[in-house]
Amino acid sequence: MTFKPARLLVALLAAAALPVMAQNIAVVNGKAIPSSRVETMAKQMASQGQKDTPELRAMIKEELINREILMQEADKQGLSNSTDVKNQLDIARQAIVIRALIGDFLKKNPVSDAEIKAEYDKFKAQAGDKEYLARHILVEKEEDAKSIIAKLKGGAKFEELAKQSKDPGSAANGGSLDWASPSAFVKPFSDAMVALSKGGLTDTPVKTQFGYHVIKLEDVRAAKVPSIEEVKPQIAESLQQKKLQAFQQNLRTKASVK
Repeated sequence: MTFKPARLLVALLAAAALPVMAQNIAVVNGKAIPSSRVETMAKQMASQGQKDTPELRAMIKEELINREILMQEADKQGLSNSTDVKNQLDIARQAIVIRALIGDFLKKNPVSDAEIKAEYDKFKAQAGDKEYLARHILVEKEEDAKSIIAKLKGGAKFEELAKQSKDPGSAANGGSLDWASPSAFVKPFSDAMVALSKGGLTDTPVKTQFGYHVIKLEDVRAAKVPSIEEVKPQIAESLQQKKLQAFQQNLRTKASVK
């Protein structure tokens, strides 16, 4: 098939126009809506659990057309130029750009398996190999704690005296602190607790920043430490947050804020 010069020119112009047309999903009142917006919205919805289907993309296309119509009307009414709208646009733009910055940073600075393993080992060391089931009574004055100890040694029930404890979380439960590792408590408390034998009671009040404690050790057992696979997602997220905090703090340190 042979094209005449005029027909050839028309064909070439039409072919050149095809990629441009293909990049738009519609033209509303002379303004084109690029297909890249469909891709962006489809990715966003897919990340939220939506399945990328032709039906979804058709829905997105209609939504974008409706948005463009509404946007043009808002522009006609001058709403885009209001101070409040401009401020909201600035805030939205900041959020989008910052999200992109964070995504880029995490992509370039991923949490490694070695970092997760090191954090897990540190967690295991802090948790120790034993868990303790203890009760305590917290009071403000040392004299009151000494009086409680004397009553307990005289046969009073710990659960009854625990009702006067200043710790609302355990007072109603007989002073029970449930099973926990020593690292869950402040050092003076944990030191006194682990020094007790099963069923033992502190001979003297234990002072912490919260007041004076009377401690009774109910039982001891081997610690149930979760495997690294069980806590890997939580550790990875925690390390990500630490990296982001360090990144932000470094930028803040170098920034000039007056």
